[in-house]
Amino acid sequence: MYKSARSNATFIGLIAIILWSTMVGLIHSVSELLGPIGGIAMIYTCASALLIVTFGIPKIKTFPWKYILIGGFLFVAYEISFALAIGYASNGTQAIEVNIINYLWPCLTILFAIIFNKQKSTLLIIPGLTLSLLGVCWVLGGEKGLDLSVMISNIKSNTFSYVSAFVGAFIWATYCTVTNKLAEGKNGITLFFILTAAVLWVKFFMSGGAALNLSMRAILYVLMTSCAVGFGYASWNFGILYGNVSILASASYFTPILSSLLASLLLNAPLSVSFWQGVLMVCLGSVLCWQATKDQPSKNKVCSS
Repeated sequence: MYKSARSNATFIGLIAIILWSTMVGLIHSVSELLGPIGGIAMIYTCASALLIVTFGIPKIKTFPWKYILIGGFLFVAYEISFALAIGYASNGTQAIEVNIINYLWPCLTILFAIIFNKQKSTLLIIPGLTLSLLGVCWVLGGEKGLDLSVMISNIKSNTFSYVSAFVGAFIWATYCTVTNKLAEGKNGITLFFILTAAVLWVKFFMSGGAALNLSMRAILYVLMTSCAVGFGYASWNFGILYGNVSILASASYFTPILSSLLASLLLNAPLSVSFWQGVLMVCLGSVLCWQATKDQPSKNKVCSS
């Protein structure tokens, strides 16, 4: 009975990876229909409502204040950085490239755990980090792979999106490094989603955003994206709590491959052979970093919230 329950929880956790893999294509589609800020504000508002229905209204008084202030700030900063990086991408291909930059966070999380949490590690961390960074450069280098001039040209074409994704990777790695200690066993995802939505709406109205054109197509995309985001977090937290963490961690490191494939299909953005080579480097680099700490004592190897 226990094994069956654990297997079911692991399966639910794996569903989260599939849901998250649809986010790039869906977020970019919503941004094209409703604008980057207004569209993403709609997504996080609906996702917040979904999480309230699933987990209930967050009891703020039960959360440590450091967790709310520091964890909340980092979570909101990351979600906005990542979502706007995707939303402001000039086209589907650029949105997918931006997403790959974001996936530097697994290696950075492990690096931060080594530096700040005294996590023990083997020397595999060095080739792991190097391979992930090389993979990102390979993706940005265009069809020739590692081409510095093309990479610089790509970044200059939309500096905001590329830099936001890069900064977001550092923010999320920081969040994953500090949140377990600050949270004291509490889960503030619902509260943090509400805060993210509130900040986005403030930004939308302060920027003088035009009225949203809520067509049936736009509403459908917002609902699909909200479900992917909301149910993704809900499924992942359930899987981490009750499933096989090792299986979930291993599978999560290959999310960039599935995410790029689904985004390519949804956004009708063909990807080159060199792009896939770069993505594979990023994934293998993440796996090497994980292996570097796999058999070492640790309290925080998977970012679960």
